[in-house]
Amino acid sequence: MVTITGKAANEALRIITENELGAGAGIRVGVKSGGCSGLNYVLDIVEGKEAHDRVFAFDGLQIFCDPKSYLYLNGTEIGFESKLTGGGFTFNNPNAKRSCGCGTSFAV
Repeated sequence: MVTITGKAANEALRIITENELGAGAGIRVGVKSGGCSGLNYVLDIVEGKEAHDRVFAFDGLQIFCDPKSYLYLNGTEIGFESKLTGGGFTFNNPNAKRSCGCGTSFAV
């Protein structure tokens, strides 16, 4: 399962509302090759799910994750930090064996 903190869910819902996306909108999380540790986290605001997505719902927010990414993200908690520099969505991934200093890249 992929979970999200209340603060992160509120921020995602704010962005969805601000962009006037429909009721099926949510966030898509995933991974792609790259970064200094091997895999990068990906997070996008999307209008709806794709055919084979796993779907999780928290506080009125839908989270979509493709099956391949789910292998790396199962158990991950998405957070949000408000900082003057370097703020944004964060990933607390128990599967990551190491990660880079910026927190956007990891290895399993």
